[in-house]
Amino acid sequence: MIIDNKAVLVTGGTGSFGRAFTRRLLDQYHPRVIRIVSRGENLQHEMQEEFGSDTRVRFMVGDIRSLERMRELFNGIDIVVHAAALKEVVSCEYNPSETVETNVFGTMNVIKAALDRDVDRVIAISTDKAVYPSNSYGKSKAVMESLMTQANVHFRTKFSCTRYGNVIGSSRSVIPIWEKQRESGVLTLTDTRMTRFWITLDQGVDFVIQCLERMRGGEIFVPKILSRRLVDVAKEIAPNAKLKVIGIKPGEKLDETLITPEEARHTRDMSTYYMIEPEFSFWGEPLNPGGKPLPEGFTYSSNIPEIKDEN
Repeated sequence: MIIDNKAVLVTGGTGSFGRAFTRRLLDQYHPRVIRIVSRGENLQHEMQEEFGSDTRVRFMVGDIRSLERMRELFNGIDIVVHAAALKEVVSCEYNPSETVETNVFGTMNVIKAALDRDVDRVIAISTDKAVYPSNSYGKSKAVMESLMTQANVHFRTKFSCTRYGNVIGSSRSVIPIWEKQRESGVLTLTDTRMTRFWITLDQGVDFVIQCLERMRGGEIFVPKILSRRLVDVAKEIAPNAKLKVIGIKPGEKLDETLITPEEARHTRDMSTYYMIEPEFSFWGEPLNPGGKPLPEGFTYSSNIPEIKDEN
């Protein structure tokens, strides 16, 4: 495996993904070191209590907004998983300048530091909200994807992205909220028509690891995952609870999209996932052999009922 005997760094490593990713690497792989980078010393302290006895795990306070700090922390690193971001849709909508500073300029610092330190590969975690973005968070992630793809012009470090939907069980997922509300007998719901893509935390971790193996630089990897109406998920969590419709929050959409018809023209169906290849001619054709082209007009949207989980 590409991770074995490598030095791995995770930005935003104290989040739900970072914890699950670290646990998986320690349990099933053989990294030389895992460097956890985040701004919050309290979350680092909590994570140290879980992983602190393993000398391969190192905790570093650092903000991706600081290029100099990233250069220091990327020294000697082989693989970077870029998970740091401002992610809460409403908060990002009310604080767009801060969102840009972290999600856009912070990503630029990750790219520059990776190039300066000759990191072998960097994979960033994106979101379905980057497609047809309707809010500051989605727009910043769309720019992040463009930055990661374009960074491959340097032909040194490999840069790619993963793009998927709501993570079940993450700190920002609606499911933990509903599980708490279940006790009251009333679940709040923004709109009964709303649909979303769903992926478990373990599926997300596995997918990122698989993409680290597959990436050649420039691709956006999209897993084939389940889509459901939020109202159906809520009824499964609390079948006897009442649903209180509170209205769509600022920047929210009724449905999400993972692949647009425009992207489908340069996307390949790889059986269990899709691979969006860059359109720039200097990458050559094809970047990754195999798979099959998508039909004209193809779109991968959460409001298409026949989407199934193929993982």
